[in-house]
Amino acid sequence: MPEGATLLPGDEAGTARRGARAGLVHDTLRREILALTIAPGAPLDETQLSQRFAMSRSPIREALSRLAAEGLVVMLPNRSTVAAPIELADFPRYIEALMLSQRVCTRLAAERRSDADLAAMQAAADAFDQSVRPRDHLEMSEANKTFHMTIARAARNRYLADTYGALLDQGRRLLHLQFRHLETAENRTPLAEEHHHMVAAIAARDADRADHLAQVHAEGFQRRLLDFLGKVGTSDFPLPDAPPPACHP
Repeated sequence: MPEGATLLPGDEAGTARRGARAGLVHDTLRREILALTIAPGAPLDETQLSQRFAMSRSPIREALSRLAAEGLVVMLPNRSTVAAPIELADFPRYIEALMLSQRVCTRLAAERRSDADLAAMQAAADAFDQSVRPRDHLEMSEANKTFHMTIARAARNRYLADTYGALLDQGRRLLHLQFRHLETAENRTPLAEEHHHMVAAIAARDADRADHLAQVHAEGFQRRLLDFLGKVGTSDFPLPDAPPPACHP
């Protein structure tokens, strides 16, 4: 909009509608990418998405731009867009960064947390416990991130928290694969118990123990993923073949 221009009531309504449509597309595609309904590397064609959602390409582009900013899609030089690939070759570097971020945030949280922070952590740990019972993998990965971000906020360093949050988002599809692998009663996820141990160490202001538990937590994530890949192979992810369901505003 030109500088100094004024939105008329009709313009405001139109902007709100476009924003709502872009939000619908963004939220739907984000869920499908995280849940692996849309496979890593799958093309996201604007024309096809426009037909699927029964809307113009403008809100589609806006939604894809938001997803690109979140690292969930990649816009290629030839103007095509794909769901972000899972680069397994980069996993050792990823887990290294995740472990360092997790350890420092958890250590600082033990040193700096308030009673309110502690209450938020406990509530988030309990919420993750609840998400495990119905085995909604996407809800579980969201609850897991929420828990860890309560720790990050207690560390009182927004730069560390932003980095940690981005790493947690990048790992959610890998975590989703693990949750599938841990479906059986014999392989129940150990995350819930580990979360509560971390909260206890932070509550006690035991920074060394909190740091150690954060490292063990990240190492468990790495071990379980490698175990999963050892069983299914690195190129045979159990991804659905069916296209995403139609979705209309």
